[in-house]
Amino acid sequence: MRVPLWGFLLALVCLGPKTAMAQCAGIASTPGAAADCAAHAVPMDTVIQLDPVHPYTLAELIDIAEHNNPHTRIVWERAKQKADALGVAKSSYYPVLAGVAAFSDERTIEPFPKPLAPRGYTMVEVPAVVPEVTLDYLLFDFGQRAAKVDAATAEKLAAGANFIQANQQVAFSVASAYYKLLTEQERLEAARQTLKTAQATQDAAETQLLNGRSTLPDVLNARAETSQAVFDLESADGDEKVARVALTEELGVEPSPDINVDGQKNAPLPDALTLPINTLIGRAMSDRPDLMAQVAEIRAADDAIRSAKSEYLPKISLSANGAQTSIWPTTDFGQLGNASEPTWSATVGVQWRIFDGGARKNELAEARSKKREAQDDLREKRDQATREVWTAYIAFRAALRKQDAAVALLASANSSYSASLEAYKYGVKNLIDVVTAEKQLAQARYSSVSARSQLFLEAVSLEFSTGNLLRPQPPATKTSTPQPQDGQPQ
Repeated sequence: MRVPLWGFLLALVCLGPKTAMAQCAGIASTPGAAADCAAHAVPMDTVIQLDPVHPYTLAELIDIAEHNNPHTRIVWERAKQKADALGVAKSSYYPVLAGVAAFSDERTIEPFPKPLAPRGYTMVEVPAVVPEVTLDYLLFDFGQRAAKVDAATAEKLAAGANFIQANQQVAFSVASAYYKLLTEQERLEAARQTLKTAQATQDAAETQLLNGRSTLPDVLNARAETSQAVFDLESADGDEKVARVALTEELGVEPSPDINVDGQKNAPLPDALTLPINTLIGRAMSDRPDLMAQVAEIRAADDAIRSAKSEYLPKISLSANGAQTSIWPTTDFGQLGNASEPTWSATVGVQWRIFDGGARKNELAEARSKKREAQDDLREKRDQATREVWTAYIAFRAALRKQDAAVALLASANSSYSASLEAYKYGVKNLIDVVTAEKQLAQARYSSVSARSQLFLEAVSLEFSTGNLLRPQPPATKTSTPQPQDGQPQ
């Protein structure tokens, strides 16, 4: 029976910065680092093609998934968008300069006294070229821009935390699919062993029939058990291929059973917790990225309230322009001169909204409501996080006991079957006893596989529920076998 890689997952958890570095996951230990990395990184345009011959480790599979899974690419782009939105908010502190070039030709009627103009008016044409530079500068707004920048900063941090959460979710999904595939592979191997057991029982029954110490119904019963074992083997083979397809789907590549994984056969099982439940809950409260994101959302809501309050105060702004005005006017009476002179204007204005029909009041009420909503969301997520840590903690401890029970069950079922088959050959027991022991052995094999897989999955779930997956802190579980040091063979 193969043992999935637990030691390698421990290395993945403990050495997050050294492994699984796709999509900034390796250096994204904080929301700020994640947001900055996502802001400057460029996602891959092509989808990775799997090599059906190469045995992929769990770290390689997570790396592929973080590059290709649509969920990580979506949150990556959202993090980039929030970083850009922060840049837009900061730009409001700078003046806006614009270059304008106007080319015009104007023809107007100008009234003029008849003694000077026989028709009482003159026709004037004024071609003009006016290259101009304009400036708009908000000088003072009583903190509205600062509030918007702070809100955008908080939103950027929230996007960074969501980015970490998405990477952890993808890593957890890939690890779950990986261990489920290993489980199906072990079930397939168990089905092969069960078929051999059934065939051994059938051979014994046919031998006993030839020796006159068995009956034809016994032989037919043994053959039926063999046929059932063949059926179970084919079912296990199909489930194993389906698990391969499910794993490739989690990777974000084309779903296919053509994938080969490295099972790390000699890796030890996790057998104990390293931290008490209160410490695990405390770790979740401080390290879970979804809680970090919600705290950032509350800060953004506070900043939105500040921005809404600033709307009640005046704004002081500067407007200016400078141009080189060139005109060539002509008239049908008299003579006008050409001009090409610099022109300019400057204005300092104060704007203060006195009445707006309740718009500012409603905007402030909406901002306060969103803050209360964010606070309630945080309380709900904290309760959910505590519940998930407790669930993972209890499930891991139960999985440890189930694993111990499964080992004992397999050992006793194997001994029972061997003794029953041997006794049957000597005519001490009948075939019913052998078939019963055979079924118990098959069930024990499947229970052993399920218990072992459940133990790995619950260990991964415990790291995920505390926010420690792909993070640098020590894992919450340990093995009795010391882990090999760098440079030593595994």
